Amino acid sequence: MNRTPLLRPFSVIACALVLGGCSVAGDIRPYAPMAPIQPIVVQAAAPTAGAIYAAGPGLNLYGDRRAREVGDLLTITLVENTMATTSATTTISKQSSVDVGTPTVFGAPVTLGGKDILGASAEAERDFAGKGNSAQSNRLQGSVTVTVIQRLPNGNLVVQGQKNLRLNQGDELVQIQGVVRSADIAADNTISSSKVADARIAYGGRGAVAQSNAIGWLGRFFNSALAPF
Repeated sequence: MNRTPLLRPFSVIACALVLGGCSVAGDIRPYAPMAPIQPIVVQAAAPTAGAIYAAGPGLNLYGDRRAREVGDLLTITLVENTMATTSATTTISKQSSVDVGTPTVFGAPVTLGGKDILGASAEAERDFAGKGNSAQSNRLQGSVTVTVIQRLPNGNLVVQGQKNLRLNQGDELVQIQGVVRSADIAADNTISSSKVADARIAYGGRGAVAQSNAIGWLGRFFNSALAPF
């Protein structure tokens, strides 16, 4: 009997698991480029005949080096600190018992061979105890210089940029996108990441260090919903 057709699907699944483990462990998954934001434009008032002032571009009497136009560069200082802790404990206990008295016929119990055959009793006990704890802490520091890709009508700036580092043991990627307010930009043309609205920050690596810190494909299988135990 030729078992090759039967073993072929299992071979394909095994190869997919191996390749999937190689591509996921230590992978860099940056965000897609930020699409231009469609601002809500307020209808401008019609000019009044004989008015002295008319709407037009602002006049910058004292210029500085802060980013304000499309194409300008802005340095974002990363000061991200997150901490999350979750704890849950569940205990359930239930006991029940049922007793059926011995019926009598003509004032005498029904027996067979001297044993009561109609009396019955049942007891049940159920216990459950569950406990779970989860704690996570992340810290990201550094700086990334981004580019202004859009200036909104209210003066806010849409920025995005990334930093790629090729080290001796792999590659590192830091990417940030979001919206900043011109008033929050410091005199040295920097801004804290805590003041970036709609921030999307990605950090990842690929190489020997990232691979050693990632769980293998077989371990991920036994920790997934597909594992039978």
